[in-house]
Amino acid sequence: MTEHQTQLGKTILILSVSAGAGHARAAEAIRAYAQSAKPDCRVIHLDVMDFVTLGFRKIYTDFYVRLVNRAPTLWGYLYNFTNDARADSSMEKLRRSLERWNAKALLREIANLNPDAIICTHFLPAEMLARLIARHELDCPVWVQVTDFDLHRMWVHKGMAGYFAANQEVAFRMREHGIAADTIHVTGIPIMPAFAKTLSREKCAPAFGLAPSRFTMILMGGGAGLGNLDEVAARLLGLQLPAENPSSQFQLIVLAGKNHRALQALQTLALSYPQRLFPIGFTSQVERLMVCADVVITKPGGLTTSECLAMGLPMIVNAPIPGQEERNADYVLEQGVALKAVDSLALIYRIQELIAQPDRLSTMTQRAKLLGKPNAAQAVFERVFASLC
Repeated sequence: MTEHQTQLGKTILILSVSAGAGHARAAEAIRAYAQSAKPDCRVIHLDVMDFVTLGFRKIYTDFYVRLVNRAPTLWGYLYNFTNDARADSSMEKLRRSLERWNAKALLREIANLNPDAIICTHFLPAEMLARLIARHELDCPVWVQVTDFDLHRMWVHKGMAGYFAANQEVAFRMREHGIAADTIHVTGIPIMPAFAKTLSREKCAPAFGLAPSRFTMILMGGGAGLGNLDEVAARLLGLQLPAENPSSQFQLIVLAGKNHRALQALQTLALSYPQRLFPIGFTSQVERLMVCADVVITKPGGLTTSECLAMGLPMIVNAPIPGQEERNADYVLEQGVALKAVDSLALIYRIQELIAQPDRLSTMTQRAKLLGKPNAAQAVFERVFASLC
């Protein structure tokens, strides 16, 4: 270890892949916790896609995004096909050859950083490093954080120091794939430390112009099956509910993220619904908005699902991507913390159901709180850090 590393303490490297946002968000959550809890520990987050060729990056990021958006059924087929494929098949051998050829720059960077431990929040770097471990070319312990409520075969590799699972079912699947039970840790999926704070709806709501006592929904992300955000918002706000129902004048928060066109359309729509529609662009205060809500309408990504559960927030899941998101949706539906809307009509029906059945919504809220793991980032980092002491 260099003198510089000795002064800073341990060095932990987190590797993610920017194919979807969840893998990077999990990595950032671990890094954020480490920065506050162990400031003398150097924690570095790298996107593997910054160290591969342009063509390889397009396959792993651009092609993935296009496929899940334009041909989700095909993506679902590929998800299942690769999960069932034999490791010694010609296709798998070709895929691993491409990965080896593209891993050289990343491996040079790892050698330069000389980390004491590595955490992978995507299967690609785990697979690359597993081969080095098998050839005794890497003696640094490598840990793997699975970022969905399902386990795809491509996450499973020999030589890993340990695995972090979202729940007991994922841990069971890991054991069935031959991973040693004593290396599996059920921590949940890492989310930002802010989701572990105790927040007050009464204090957070006024900061956004919201009425704390009014029934509140959050609409997150657009998506196939429901339509554009402004269209969905207009349909929801047009709901005709009995005047005597205390939730008849509900509030709707719509998170448009970095979709500036959607945000502008929502802001125009909000002029017709003062104090009822609250369009919000990219924000780092999602947890403060979630604490103000009674239900969230969202796609069931692993990180978003984990954030909702941490906040005890029931979900209406829509348009899950075949494959990992379908499995996430299955999990929350089976656990009784979510309903599913296959289209905009189903969404309206589900909302009416929940407003008419406050006891049912309350039960879903309590179940979500029991399932939530807001301290997952802490659990992951502390386990890895303790292994180095």
